[in-house]
Amino acid sequence: MADNEMHLQFASLSQNEGFARSCAAAFATQMNPTIEELSDIRTAVSEAVTNAIIHGYENRPGMVRLDCTIENDVFTAVIHDDGVGIGDVEQARQPFYTTKPELERSGMGFTVMEAFMEEVAIESAVGSGTTVTLKKRIGRRNEA
Repeated sequence: MADNEMHLQFASLSQNEGFARSCAAAFATQMNPTIEELSDIRTAVSEAVTNAIIHGYENRPGMVRLDCTIENDVFTAVIHDDGVGIGDVEQARQPFYTTKPELERSGMGFTVMEAFMEEVAIESAVGSGTTVTLKKRIGRRNEA
């Protein structure tokens, strides 16, 4: 069972990406993270929420859910959309793969998430949406 949890739901509008990123970071501050750890969380959540808005809903109306939990020293953020889903998750995880080259998308979203979080899990079904789970251990200072 989580030590603490937060649940947020917001419209799939690009201006809500910063709101979601800030909420996740504010929730994580109770773990006393370093500036770098907080930046990692902000970046990864931002990428996941942006993917939900741009790719999940393809700029159509919808709702994005952000659920954050803290359990011991692990921060978890779960980003969920009920959008179009991903046909091939492994292909989508490949660096530079994008379904929106006309929007000048870099195709690095999942790669960025994986670089900043210890664990990234993606569950998706075409026509049903996508759930991205991000996990980061906080306080691993002096462990090399």
